[in-house]
Amino acid sequence: MATVYLVRHGQASFGKENYDQLSPRGWEQGKILGRWLADKVEPGAIFGGNLQRHRETVEAIATGYGSALPGMQVLEGLNEFDHLQVVERLRPEWADKQVMARDLASFPKPAKAFQQAFEKAVARWVSGEYDHEYAETWIGFRQRVGAALDELIELAGGADVIVSTSGGPIAVIAQHLLELSDRKALEMNNVIANTSVSRILYSGPRRSLAVFNNYSHLEAENPSLVTYR
Repeated sequence: MATVYLVRHGQASFGKENYDQLSPRGWEQGKILGRWLADKVEPGAIFGGNLQRHRETVEAIATGYGSALPGMQVLEGLNEFDHLQVVERLRPEWADKQVMARDLASFPKPAKAFQQAFEKAVARWVSGEYDHEYAETWIGFRQRVGAALDELIELAGGADVIVSTSGGPIAVIAQHLLELSDRKALEMNNVIANTSVSRILYSGPRRSLAVFNNYSHLEAENPSLVTYR
């Protein structure tokens, strides 16, 4: 059986003007992952969404890997859902980033306060009660990601592949393979670490989730590098 290595991108730049770029810690996470992968997999292909953090994660992996890797093929179906829109539907005033920064700064732990608001916003989106307010519904997102997984496996042609994507797509792929509820999928999404690796074994139409959210490469090198946002 061949393997799909689902990689969540390195830490992005939370709180910066361009969230989509990797932070310095995100680049380091990717390089460490590349070193870890070097003696474990020779990918026949690499896929990713068209987000900057997906591409930069592959660049960081390649730096750590130490030898040539295939160029990343872009599949937009691997993109994360629009988290900004999801949050702003719950907190419309946060469309103004200065207002959001001011509100979060009033909490002792701004990152934790954002995470709590984010989880409420995603639960609202997933409920299906407000589908008319979103450009992409939860069901639509799940279908998009599922189609992207089908496409990349077909393109892989039986080879091992690396996929650079985000927490949301990884969570709904695991949800589908394990036949989990939406609630369980959200719980899984909340614990997926940056540059963690989830492994799907596949052969023809058969697919199995073999490993979920492995970040032992970070723990072995420097546990402080384990991040979730």
